[in-house]
Amino acid sequence: MKTADLIQALSADATPVRRAPVAPWLAGAGLAGAAIALAVLAMWLGFRPLHAAMRLPSFWMKAGYTLLLALAGLVATSRLGHPGARIGAALALAALPIAALAMMAMHETMRAPPAAMPALWLGQTWAICPVRILLLSLPAFALALWALRRAAPTRLALAGAAAGLFAGAAGATVYGLYCQEHTAAFVVLWYTLGIGLVGALGALAGPRFLRW
Repeated sequence: MKTADLIQALSADATPVRRAPVAPWLAGAGLAGAAIALAVLAMWLGFRPLHAAMRLPSFWMKAGYTLLLALAGLVATSRLGHPGARIGAALALAALPIAALAMMAMHETMRAPPAAMPALWLGQTWAICPVRILLLSLPAFALALWALRRAAPTRLALAGAAAGLFAGAAGATVYGLYCQEHTAAFVVLWYTLGIGLVGALGALAGPRFLRW
């Protein structure tokens, strides 16, 4: 029997392998990680008066920004769990809130007097905000990597970075329950930096922890 005939005979009864769903596992990992982060935040920093905060547009601005980035990270990570998947839609989903908030920040900047610029962009917590987001994101990050190991990522650094984006945005959402900074300029700079730190951590950890 020729080699080609042998291959054809062996593959005659082959059926397509169903892709294991990654998104439900990742969503569960994000929720579990956020719950752990909530407990840590409650013991560490506490919460701002949420009843009053929820009446402020800035509260929903921060929550909407971080939740949209978390959704983009979830879509990108779940797609990168399979070989050959494209993530263009997820990148667009991440770019939209960043661009929108950057425009809001520029509008704030143009309207503010020069003396108000430091408070506008730095607030009171610029030096510790990204680090706090990073720390609060670690539970969701670890669980997201665990969930991603159930899949078959091939672009390990990129998959790790996407998991970091997802976890970082989840951690930033939790941190927003404490943070009292209220300007779009602060959020688009320092929240994004904190989320980016988790993404960079994921890019470094992906090749090590996601290898088959």
